[in-house]
Formats: sequence, structure tokens, C-alpha cells
Amino acid sequence: MIRKLIRPLAIALAIPMAFAGIAAHAQSTAYPAKPIRMVVPFPPGGGTDILARLVAQKLTEAKHWTVVPDNRAGAGGTIGIAEAARATPTGYDIVMGQKDNMVVAPWLYKNLSYNPVKDFTAVAHVAYTPVVIVTQANSKFKTLDDVVKAARAAPDTVTYGSPGNGTTIHLAGEIFNGAAKIKMRHVPYKGSNAAMMDVLAGNVDLMVSSVPSAMAQIKAGKLRPLAVTSAKRSTSLPETPTVAELGYKDFDVSTWYGLFVPAGTPKDVVATLNAEVNKLLATPEMKAAIIAQGAEPQSMTPEQFGALLKTDYEKWKGIVQASGATIE
Repeated sequence: MIRKLIRPLAIALAIPMAFAGIAAHAQSTAYPAKPIRMVVPFPPGGGTDILARLVAQKLTEAKHWTVVPDNRAGAGGTIGIAEAARATPTGYDIVMGQKDNMVVAPWLYKNLSYNPVKDFTAVAHVAYTPVVIVTQANSKFKTLDDVVKAARAAPDTVTYGSPGNGTTIHLAGEIFNGAAKIKMRHVPYKGSNAAMMDVLAGNVDLMVSSVPSAMAQIKAGKLRPLAVTSAKRSTSLPETPTVAELGYKDFDVSTWYGLFVPAGTPKDVVATLNAEVNKLLATPEMKAAIIAQGAEPQSMTPEQFGALLKTDYEKWKGIVQASGATIE
């Protein structure tokens, strides 16, 4: 009789102990259990780098995670994106992608090693930003109309720099060429900083830039913004007119930034990352920091961000093909 009582009692005691062991194991392997690498596919100092480091810093402060930015620049951001696509899908390699390398580049480069829709899972949209056309503060170009008049009078003499061939920013300049029926000469650089140095030095007439990349120099009075390319004015540059306002109806080019992981990354990891980034984006401090950089914070679910990626991927196919631009 005693044996009959002891056996069920032993089982009853063992069950909670077993669950405690499982719980302890789960806690010991909870994500993240080691540092997270955040691939930044552009050099330090540009808009992508600024936002990536801001997210990494705030995640580290808020969650005590270790998020390490890793700049892998080149080829309009495609080198860093390709490296992230090859990473093991565990959630310990994430990448700050944007429209340039996730949407535009696949239609420009003939031998790109990744397909953004198939090779990545969207995690968290961070921000969007208009593109801004800027010139040196002492430039002869006081308005966008001054640029158009000069380009019409002497085609292919007005120059504009961009952070690289095939970026949304480069194509914004080409789309404006078509809309204004002018011919400005494009000068590609390896990232925003190099282009910025040359426009400040007067080596190129204009720079077409993301607002975050140009914002510090605009605030310092060293760059004059002539127009933003989005459908509505930038919150950070409320006095700067849109290209559409200046007579180019329906002109609308903007870019977005967001986090991606290699396809096959566990869904619970994606959900954890999305939830924590969205919590950050909801804080007044983070909103203010992003707006101060010239971008507009905007949170999404992974599903919403994935849908945006697919929609823009198909949309920009037609834009790139219409432009005739290709990169070997």
C-alpha cells in the first residue's frame, strides 16, 4: 500500500522539477544569448549608418543587448546586403537595408547574388525620408529654377553627386532630368560622405542626398536645400519646397530604412526583434532623435513591412526599366 502511494507522489514531485528544468534551459538559451551583428551596407557617416547606429545604441541601452554595427560598404550597398543574405539564419546577423539595395538594385545589376524577396525576411521598418537636392551655401544656385535654367543653357555641365550608381538617390536625379527635360551630369561616389565633401568644396554643383545624410551640414549653414523630392514637405525641413510644388506635378521619390534577417530565421526571433524596435520607435526620445536626423519614424509589423518590400520591388522594376539605367 505504501509503495502504491509513494510512486504517484514521486511522479507528482518529478513533473514540476522537469518543467523547472525545461524553463531553466529556455531561460539560458533565450534570444539573444550572444552579441548581434548589424550589417550596415554603407560607409560610416551616411544616412543608413546614422540610423543603424541609433537603433543599435538604443537597443543596447534599453534591453542591455549587445548590438554591434558592422560597415560593409560598396556597390551601392549591395555588397553588405549580399553578405547578410549568406549569413546563418539564427537572428544574430541582421542588416539595415533600404529601398536602394532592396528594391532598386535588383533591377539595375545584372548579376546580383541575392533576391530580396526570396532571400530575406522583413523584420522592422524604422523610418522613411525624402531625398533632398542641396548645393553649397555660397553656390550661384539659389533656387531649383536656377539649376534648370543653367542646365538648359549648357546641357551636361551642371553636375550632381550621389552616394553611388543605382541608388534611389541617383535615380531621383535621373527622374528629375526627365521631368525637367534637362541633362545634368551624374557623379557617383562610394557613399554619402565622399559626395558631401566634394559638394562642400565646390567640386560638384549639387548633391542629391537622403535628408539624414545632409542634415548636419544644412543645420550648420554649409549647405542650401533647394527642394525635397517627396510628395509632401519634410518635417525636418518645413521651409524647403517639394519638387512637385515647383511645377513638376506628381513628382514623388522617397526612401525607407528597415531591418532584415536571412530567410529561414525563426519566427519567434523575428517577432522579438520587431517588438523591441517598435517599442523604441514609440518613445519620444527615439522619435525626436530620428526626426533630428531628417527622417520620419514609422513602425510596422513584419507582415506589413514585407508587403511594402514586395510592392516597391515590383513598382521600381518599371521605373528602372523606363530610365534605361543598368550596372554591370
